[in-house]
Amino acid sequence: MTDLPPSAGAFSAQALAAEGSPGEAFSAAELRRQFPALSQQIHGHPLVYLDNAATVQKPECVLEEMWRSYTEYCANVHRGAHTLGERASLAYEHARRVVQQLLHASSPEEIVFVGGCTAAINLVARGFGDRHVAAGDEVIVSELEHHSNLIPWQELCARRGARLLTIPLDEQGQLQMDAYARLLGPRTRLVAVAHVSNALGTVNPIREITRLAHDAGALVLVDGAQAVARCPVDVRELGSDFYAFSGHKLYGPFGIGVLYARRELLEATAPVSSGGGMVEVVAAEHCSFAPVPRKFEAGTPNLAGAAGLGRAIEWLQALGLERIEAHERELLAYARGRLRTFPGVRLVGTAERALGVVSFVLDGVHPHDISTVLDQGGVAVRAGHHCAQPVMRRFAVPATVRASFAAYNTRADVDALLAGLAQVREVFGP
Repeated sequence: MTDLPPSAGAFSAQALAAEGSPGEAFSAAELRRQFPALSQQIHGHPLVYLDNAATVQKPECVLEEMWRSYTEYCANVHRGAHTLGERASLAYEHARRVVQQLLHASSPEEIVFVGGCTAAINLVARGFGDRHVAAGDEVIVSELEHHSNLIPWQELCARRGARLLTIPLDEQGQLQMDAYARLLGPRTRLVAVAHVSNALGTVNPIREITRLAHDAGALVLVDGAQAVARCPVDVRELGSDFYAFSGHKLYGPFGIGVLYARRELLEATAPVSSGGGMVEVVAAEHCSFAPVPRKFEAGTPNLAGAAGLGRAIEWLQALGLERIEAHERELLAYARGRLRTFPGVRLVGTAERALGVVSFVLDGVHPHDISTVLDQGGVAVRAGHHCAQPVMRRFAVPATVRASFAAYNTRADVDALLAGLAQVREVFGP
């Protein structure tokens, strides 16, 4: 068998040597050198990238691995019995094992590659929900959810005649857990919640949410898109039945994502896309599906996406998720402190347990105008409802400015944000 293309091992050792041991803080300023996109100028100013909740920039090692997938092992996965085909298949399955290790799943067979977090949630809603949710059953979501973890459940309930219930938020942007406990009942079939809010940064108490759901006989799907790059995730310790995330928010490529599910749940889920690669025996009248997870991976797999995602995870683990979590918590605390002193700023979402995101409004200035002025100074933030309109309604605002952080951000980036807000005040007045 042809050996797997060299892994990120050599890079990982180099990264650790450069950045310190796992128990030590790392230099975000030094880390920036590994990200080509961060060296560019925007409108004559150095780029200050604070839109990481939308997508993070990619380190050189990920870009190199994607290039290698097209130049050294470009072939269809699980198809050819030639050298390039063997290399491609080994690289693809290596990436699956890397994801398994990241999530502490029981086996690689519990990892399904999909197009992204949205595709993963839709797979569960249609492939599992349509089979196991009946008229009169209940699905619980929260007021905090990204539309990707809300609309599929709205549609499922409409198709099946089920009820959709919503966990409300408190004034800090935290789930009201007493209300959640009251929503659970004998007809609850599934609870779908974010691990970390993309709009507010709130970290939800997933263990408690899962424990209460399981006590009621319900399953739990966790949208982990904002969590996996910011903190360690152990799906078995959390008790997650389903866990979904996207590669591009994990320092990996666009167009690749992951659905984790316990094997027995995958066995009980129907494929929602059919064709080549996901079958074993095909006759004119019927077919038999391949074992999990391949029965969910119809067509030509995204080899470059999987390879890049695997390398991104290896890079991330070498840096240390505990260190990244500590770094982002410190940066968030600094940003909140600075913003609270700026005249006219109101923070939207002030949960004590939060990661990576600070949302705010500025009196008298629309968030879109703030974003435009900041961009002229090279500062990239997001302005809008962040695909979380129920959150905006809860806080009675049409939109917020969202600054979101990654491992490569520094206090200097926060200072640049505040300097940009001073320019906004000059443009629009006090």
